[in-house]
Amino acid sequence: MASMRDIKRRKESIQSTSQITKAMKLVSTVRFQKAKTKAEEAKPYFDHMYEAVTSMLAKSEKLTHPYLQAGTSEKKAFIVITSNRGLAGGYNSNITKLITKGGYKKEDAVIYAVGRKGKETLDRMGYKIAKDYSEAINSPIYKDAQEIGAEVLRAFSENEVGEIYLVYTVFKNTVTHIPTIMKLLPVSSDSFEKEEQKENSDRLTLMNYEPEADEALGIIIPKYINSLIYGALMEALASENGARMQAMDSATNNAEEMISDLSLKYNRARQSSITQELTEIVAGASAID
Repeated sequence: MASMRDIKRRKESIQSTSQITKAMKLVSTVRFQKAKTKAEEAKPYFDHMYEAVTSMLAKSEKLTHPYLQAGTSEKKAFIVITSNRGLAGGYNSNITKLITKGGYKKEDAVIYAVGRKGKETLDRMGYKIAKDYSEAINSPIYKDAQEIGAEVLRAFSENEVGEIYLVYTVFKNTVTHIPTIMKLLPVSSDSFEKEEQKENSDRLTLMNYEPEADEALGIIIPKYINSLIYGALMEALASENGARMQAMDSATNNAEEMISDLSLKYNRARQSSITQELTEIVAGASAID
């Protein structure tokens, strides 16, 4: 059995850790509420933009716009959204696993990192980091999404990459966060085929473009991409703070259980020490008599 001094030191150490996890939980709770509100405010625009573009493409004749066709490059760009801080459970590792264990070739992956944790992990594993936008996840604004979108669109247009993917965590509610990988470019026909199937009972009216389809899509699709990136940033921030809040709550509960267990062990050790001292006193008194 450990000595009373060792048990007391261990208990004090865990109590200090518990105070830290409680404080971090409170901070994460406040940040989570703010991030959740912003994510919920951005989600309608995010969803309606997606529905509008997929519906538009579903109602269009066969188009040959560059954004709708895969490039000849084998490279794949991944916009990876993680956090700048740890202590969030499996939040960051779940995102990086979508790439490292998703069947993608390391030599063909080009990473546009949003969040230092994902960047450091993928860099350590030998993935190419093309750009680092880690500061954007601290307090995302639409301009951040525009900068990221402009860079990946440039790489796609110049055939540096043939496909673009968005890797982030979908925010459902306080306890449910879903790691997701979404294909941004070329715009997949699967999405608007689903839209067409929803309306298969009605005859689809073909979309008329003014100006020409190529020019219109050249304006609409970048806005569509930027909207998806911005929505992903907002959902990722809410998911990060929700995950950290849960992790700190679990850590605090575990610390309290350990403190309770150590208190019991300390009391037992103290009782044993007192009993031993009494036994020694009684034995000494008997020897004198």
